[in-house]
Amino acid sequence: MKKLSWLVICVAVSVGLLLTGSTTYARNIKVGIIDCYSGPPAVFCVDALNGFKMALKEINKKGVLGKKIEFTTRDSKFKLDLALNMAKELVMRENVDLLAGLINSGAALAMADSVCKRNKVPLLVWIAKSEKITGEKGNRYVFSTGENSAMGGKAGAVALAKKPYVKYWIAGDDYEYGHSLGNSAWKNLKKAKPEVKVIGKTWWKPGEPDLVPYLTPIVAAKPDAVIFCTGGRSMTNVLKAIETIGMNKKVPIWIHTGTDHAVLKPLGAEGPEGVLGTMDYHFYYPDTPANKSFVKAFKAAYGNPPGFPAFHGYITAHFIAEAYKKAGSVDTEKFIDALEGMKLASPVGEIEMRACDHQVVLPMFLGVTGKVPQYDHLISTNIITLPGKEIMPTCEEIMKARKK
Repeated sequence: MKKLSWLVICVAVSVGLLLTGSTTYARNIKVGIIDCYSGPPAVFCVDALNGFKMALKEINKKGVLGKKIEFTTRDSKFKLDLALNMAKELVMRENVDLLAGLINSGAALAMADSVCKRNKVPLLVWIAKSEKITGEKGNRYVFSTGENSAMGGKAGAVALAKKPYVKYWIAGDDYEYGHSLGNSAWKNLKKAKPEVKVIGKTWWKPGEPDLVPYLTPIVAAKPDAVIFCTGGRSMTNVLKAIETIGMNKKVPIWIHTGTDHAVLKPLGAEGPEGVLGTMDYHFYYPDTPANKSFVKAFKAAYGNPPGFPAFHGYITAHFIAEAYKKAGSVDTEKFIDALEGMKLASPVGEIEMRACDHQVVLPMFLGVTGKVPQYDHLISTNIITLPGKEIMPTCEEIMKARKK
């Protein structure tokens, strides 16, 4: 009778563990992805998701710790409050092991604090570019697998500081990323070349369809150069407006991500030539076996070459897999410890997840929009590689910003 009682107790305890969710080691690793899959930003978010999915096919052939990595998606519709609610639902009801995605910097910052830090759930941001995500607002549970506005702004400043321009106009999207990029570019440019000055600023609502009325007064003011701070919803629109009024023939222009394939392809051969741009990935550069292999596989899977979001999604999946392998378990704290300082082979060479701020260290490719015979749309030409360590704020600067 006693043996039977002990058997009943053991069965009851086992069932209780299953019902209370202590199944972490029995089920697959689950990633909750929140991004914008409707409206103008969708082209970037779908590209990132495809890169992530392609990497998972490679990873799941062997598995991670005897498991597969699976995912579920939610459409934020570029709304901060909706993204927050979805994050809470994925954490509380879906019991995801970690969160990923986000093109919206405001949503990334809000989620990092009110959901991830509070619930101790890791978040890997793959497109949103505000430097605050891993800078002054960063915390233990948030990582960025894409370049941020600090890196993009400093890369632009490096290029512009070598030019004879003194009078600048700053224009762009009136939201977190736009202002963050503008502040970074100007801070670094002013440091490198103290005599520069801003003669005007123009801001518009993200996704504004007609930007010609905003750009015409800028040209009339005759600045030496213009710094554009536009995000995914406005990138193609601003280039279209630049071409419409011939702005690129009247004033020098720099746009971070302005040389991206997803931005230039919709314009075909009619895009503006001579625009200076910075990017952390091009499917045609670097011309290395690793990048060629990545591009070939992506084209075979999706019928088009990968953009920078696909690259970010791809390395995100591999960072996740390698961190769990190194941790030896699906324990969250061990996962974070393993991801800090991790180095990874990628299509652009070896990259590193910097331990001090959880920001990936990536090279930046500086180029100028131009036509080449092999493509029916503009690409980045005369590319110069800026090493990641040269365009990032120091760990000391990050820690100082966080203390403030």
